[in-house]
Amino acid sequence: MPMNKPVSADQNPQPSAAVAAQIDALVARYPNPASALMPSIWAIMDELGFVSPAGVDLLTQKLEVTRARVQEVLTFYTMFRSEPQAQYVLQVCHNISCHIMGARTLIAHLEKRLGIRLGETTPDGKFALEGVECLGACGMGPCLQLGKHLYEHLTCDRVDELLESLRRGEVPRADTERELEA
Repeated sequence: MPMNKPVSADQNPQPSAAVAAQIDALVARYPNPASALMPSIWAIMDELGFVSPAGVDLLTQKLEVTRARVQEVLTFYTMFRSEPQAQYVLQVCHNISCHIMGARTLIAHLEKRLGIRLGETTPDGKFALEGVECLGACGMGPCLQLGKHLYEHLTCDRVDELLESLRRGEVPRADTERELEA
């Protein structure tokens, strides 16, 4: 899965015809077009790295929702973006469960390795580091989200491996991408 594209001068790129067709296919799966809002946002983000104003327009047309409804969803969920972002946005849970399991140590390690503080982006635009309140994996902390990927039971060594893979342009398989056991 491609991660965010680097920040570009074009703050309002139009989603492609392929993304529009993907949204049409998503809408066809639901009895109410508005039900396809979250997967449609992902479709745009997979291509552009964020949902541009032109993307919001496309969503309002295809899903028969208001701009306000799209903005509600975009601003409520920490994984959605309405502005260009770093190529890899590392979101580390620092809520109580992950904090107790070592999130502060992990965040300090990432800050040192990336040369940035929480809430900042590396000068090359490749990495951003964010703290988030909860990723819903309280028993698997500390954890980190990278787009749709969730990495659990993290250690400084595992984070170093993740960073090295990302620097090579490879997104490693996430812990949540495992096969279901029969």
